[in-house]
Formats: sequence, structure tokens, C-alpha cells
Amino acid sequence: MLPSSNPDLPILKRFFDAELETFRSHLILMGETAVSQVKDATRALIEGDLGLAERVITRDDELDQLEVKIDDEGIRFINLRSPIASDLRLVIVGMKAGHDLERVGDEATGIAKRAIKLAAEPQLKPYIDLPRMAEIAVEMLRDSLQCFLNGDEEKALAVCRRDADVDRINKQLYRELSSYIVEDPRTTTRAIELMFVSKSIERIADHATNIAEETIYLAKGKDVRHTEQVKKNAGANPTTP
Repeated sequence: MLPSSNPDLPILKRFFDAELETFRSHLILMGETAVSQVKDATRALIEGDLGLAERVITRDDELDQLEVKIDDEGIRFINLRSPIASDLRLVIVGMKAGHDLERVGDEATGIAKRAIKLAAEPQLKPYIDLPRMAEIAVEMLRDSLQCFLNGDEEKALAVCRRDADVDRINKQLYRELSSYIVEDPRTTTRAIELMFVSKSIERIADHATNIAEETIYLAKGKDVRHTEQVKKNAGANPTTP
């Protein structure tokens, strides 16, 4: 009997699609939670809000649990449904994106912990570069998730380009904070804590870039990590003033 004549196929397809939609919905929830964590951790640092910092730290478990759920659903889907082509890529890329989002949550937790430490000391410098870095990283994270869900390859490449902006601010801030240490060694602890915060934001942008690159794989079936296409685009069109 030809597969198309199987009366159970429409029912199986609906069940198949429902499982994929559940998988996607959990990934969306994880993405929204990760974005919220980064924004709250940054605000806790800027405003010296210890309560908000503690909530970010506590909420990290939600992302850990969502990563486990997404992995379980993805593995079960592959084992039971044997998906091929685009559906298989969707599940594999979704699981990778879940790992990136969990790591984003870890970085946000790290920022929150440093916010608590820094709140006990006089502010070393006005917070200008760090909020700007965080803003770009959050935009990259949102855009990477949106282009993943929509299969938008061009928007994914735009996310990859913005990673260079965050890298540039991170290096600039590192040089500036290093000069504080040289001029006054008493600032060393605060300067190093801020360097770690800056590095965490830079890593968040890297994870957003990973998701964007995985989106291109999802759309084209081609792995573009470490390729000339991404390297060329990453250095183009800077948006940092």
C-alpha cells in the first residue's frame, strides 16, 4: 500500500506537528526567560538592586529545567518519529539553541552575583558602556530567536555582524578599566569585577551569534560556523558610535 493511501497518516501528521509545536513553545519560553534574566541582571547592577539580583540568581533553575525538558522532548521526538530533512534539523538546532540559552542564563547569574559584590563598594565609574553592551546583546538574543523561529537567514547574518560591536566595546572597556588599576591599585577589585561583567555580556552576544549561525544551518542545511561568509559579515556595518 502506498503511504499516501494510509488513512492514519493525517492523524499521525497532526500528532507529529503538535509535538513539534510543543517543542517550539518551550524554546520560546526559554528564550523569553533568558532575555528577562539578562535585562534584570544588568538593571540590578546599574541600580544596585540587591533584591532583583537575588531573584535573577534564584530564577536560573527555570532555565536549567527548560533545557532538560527541551533535550528530553527532542531526543524522544527523534527516537519515536525518525524525522528527516528540515524537521530533523529543527530539532537538532533547537536543542543546540537550548544549550546556548542555558549558558546565557549562567552568564546573567554571574552578572547578578557581581552586582551584589559591587553594590557594597563605591561605584568606580559611570555605567555607560556596560548598559550599551547589554542592550546590543539583548537585541541580538531577541533577533536570533526570532530569525530561528521564522527561518530568516538575512536577519541571522545581521545578528552575526553585531557581534563585532560587542567585542569592540568589551576591548575598549578592558583597556579603560586596566588604566584605573594602573593609576590607583585600590580600584583593582572593582575594576576586575567589572571586567568579568563585560566578559559575561560579550559571551551572551556570542551565544546569540551561535543561535543565528544555527538558524542559517536550519534554513540552508549548511554549517557556516568559522566560514569566510560569517567572518566577512561579522566585520561589516558596525553600529557602535
